[in-house]
Amino acid sequence: MTAWAQQSLSSPTGATLNLYVQQAVGTPRAVIQVNHGMAEHAARYARFAAFLSQNGYACLAHDHRGHGYTSAPDAPRGVFARTGGWETVIADVAAVNAFARQTFPGTPVVAFGHSMGAIIAMNHVLRHAATVDAAAIWNSSFDDNLLAAIGTLLLRMERMFKGSDVPSSLAPKLTFDAWNARFRPNRTRFDWLSRDEAEVDKYVADPLCGFDVSVGLWLDVISGVQYAAKTGNLAALPRNLPFHMLGGRHDPASDQGQSIARLAAKLLDTGVEDVSVELLDDTRHECLNDLGRDQVMAGFVHWLDDRFAA
Repeated sequence: MTAWAQQSLSSPTGATLNLYVQQAVGTPRAVIQVNHGMAEHAARYARFAAFLSQNGYACLAHDHRGHGYTSAPDAPRGVFARTGGWETVIADVAAVNAFARQTFPGTPVVAFGHSMGAIIAMNHVLRHAATVDAAAIWNSSFDDNLLAAIGTLLLRMERMFKGSDVPSSLAPKLTFDAWNARFRPNRTRFDWLSRDEAEVDKYVADPLCGFDVSVGLWLDVISGVQYAAKTGNLAALPRNLPFHMLGGRHDPASDQGQSIARLAAKLLDTGVEDVSVELLDDTRHECLNDLGRDQVMAGFVHWLDDRFAA
């Protein structure tokens, strides 16, 4: 395989997953399995994968159902599946994990997720902890609170009138639009993603980014938050599984990073022993595409180096 090689992987769910594989320079110390966020795609992680490769880590990233170039008969753009979408997405992640362990036998696998991908990665770890050697949970919210309950109720009402597979008109107003309003005066609808205007412009110009996802997909994601928020599920995790938790102090999607900190505290309370938390000053939602990203990537590699010997 060449650097950042694109290929297809058949999932037991019936999806043909669009997958990128980045070999490490030298023998890999670990494989980082990337899970991207909502309304984006895996190719946006090429710079991150190259940095990991240069520092001795392989990287895999696939497009989730309803995103990028992954195809499935029950998953048009913005839809995970007609029914059982969340479990289907987690099954796809398990298929990529199995591919990683087959391709890099004996090499540790790190479940990495950004935003929605962090919720996916966390759910995968909770279900398949034996197949994961560490987890990196970045830039997301795991708060199953009153606001989440109200959002769920409103989305169910929207589903009642519109159906599951149509784009939600309500959810973007409650999330993306509300978050962007915090950075007025706005230059674009996506100023909340990054302080780097060039990176925001790339996102805006990318036809595979910024689309509205379905009512059903939003409800699927909320179900994943609820599962990951349950103390009983967290308590079943191996005590020695390392977690790298990261959020931006100017990221409205993660409550200025505080939701990440709260999840880290819950992990520690349930007995997980190795939990690292970092909240980045001035950083918005996409820390890998924000100013200071080189330091963010270097810090993550340092954390990996401390846990995976060369």
